[in-house]
Amino acid sequence: MTTTHFDFIKFSNMSSVLATTIANNRKRIRNQVLKRRSSFVKIRKVGFISDVTVGEFLDHFIYTKSSEWSTQFPDSNGTNQSPINLVSKTAVYDPKFKEKLLSISYSSSRETDFLNNGQTVVIYPKSRNDTSVRQEQAVRSVITGGPLDDDEYELAEIRFHWGRCSRRGSEHTVNGKAFPMEVQFIHWNSTLYQNLEEATGKENGIAAICLFVQIGRENPAFKALIADSLDDILYKGRQKTTYAPFNPASLLPVSELLHDYWVYDGSLTHPPCSENVTWILLRYPLLLSQEQAMDFRRLNTYSQETKVTNAYEGKLVDNFRPIQPLNDRKIRASFQ
Repeated sequence: MTTTHFDFIKFSNMSSVLATTIANNRKRIRNQVLKRRSSFVKIRKVGFISDVTVGEFLDHFIYTKSSEWSTQFPDSNGTNQSPINLVSKTAVYDPKFKEKLLSISYSSSRETDFLNNGQTVVIYPKSRNDTSVRQEQAVRSVITGGPLDDDEYELAEIRFHWGRCSRRGSEHTVNGKAFPMEVQFIHWNSTLYQNLEEATGKENGIAAICLFVQIGRENPAFKALIADSLDDILYKGRQKTTYAPFNPASLLPVSELLHDYWVYDGSLTHPPCSENVTWILLRYPLLLSQEQAMDFRRLNTYSQETKVTNAYEGKLVDNFRPIQPLNDRKIRASFQ
């Protein structure tokens, strides 16, 4: 059979269409594979570093000028301010704390933010109320019992305070003694209020657990959870979102040591210094090595783009508020 010029053109066109179809199919398959790979990597990645805009609210105060806070934050003039010096011998044993033990029920968060806001390090475990977290990732960390009665308080954030050296750093002191660091777990009353902002300053609104830090042996749990994140937030405004499991309970003493604590009515230790905060000061400390404490002292109060003439002065250290008068407040203890 003789092949005509028309048949040749028709065959060539068919070949061209077939080649285009094959190429498109290959491209589609390749994109699907890349998409699946991208999705897999997204699930497996351990962290995301970003620069965030630190709100002006945080820039309106510095710890070295805490005596001037009252001009902008009138609550700091209140009579129930924190921190305080806890004199252990004046604490009054309250047997009701043993009738209904303090329960700390923290869950592992699959997504956690670590932020250097220029004033301190704040950890934000993502909770069920954070709409940015998928439902299957939602967690809820709560405390109840003890001085909190039947109300449930949900963990909102964890704050750290430390000194330039190990002779100081904690906000609260015990019998006049300061600790190198203090860790504060800030909770809001989820039984009465909708969120931290609504609960702040309200009656029975906030409960804070204070954990003192002493220098000792290296803490492996702390190293695994915190150290790498600090390296990524050396500058103000740096935030790390980690997808590795993080359970705040890993920072606490073993469960049998959580039942000894002191309680008093106070305030937030940073502006706006709102009162109606129930403070729970744990008797037993968290142990960190000297090197782990130094990891915090390497952080900076300025952004990476800022030019500084004296980096030593720009170090994020001594971020604690001075001791406030106890006035007529009573300190209660869960132990004798």
